[in-house]
Formats: sequence, structure tokens, C-alpha cells
Amino acid sequence: MTGDDELLQVEKVIERLITRYPSVSSVDIEHIVRTVHKRLAESRVRDFIPLLVEKAARRDLAARATATESVG
Repeated sequence: MTGDDELLQVEKVIERLITRYPSVSSVDIEHIVRTVHKRLAESRVRDFIPLLVEKAARRDLAARATATESVG
């Protein structure tokens, strides 16, 4: 996977998560995804980065949704 392909896939992750979590602002989702992607910047094997980014971002968003529900 080239760097351009990886960035394209990360953009698609953002789009999917915006659709999946309509109650979360798109700015917050983009921030979460880009933060996770940045944490993986030094990884040697790049093929699975978009998948790992999506999985970690979903986990963060699910935890955020759970925290919001327990407060509200």
C-alpha cells in the first residue's frame, strides 16, 4: 500500500464513521481518526494501518457514547 492509498483509505474510514455515529460531530470524528493514525505513523508494516485506525477509532467513539449515556 502506498502512502497515497493509505491516506485515501483513512479518508474513507472518516466517512464511514461519520455515517455510523451521526450524533458525534464530524470534526470530532476526524480528530479521533487522525490522532489514531498519527500514533501509528512509525509502524513498519503499513498494509493494515487503515483497519487498525478504524478499529481504534470505533473503540474510542463507543467509549465516548457509553460515557455520554451514563451522564445523561
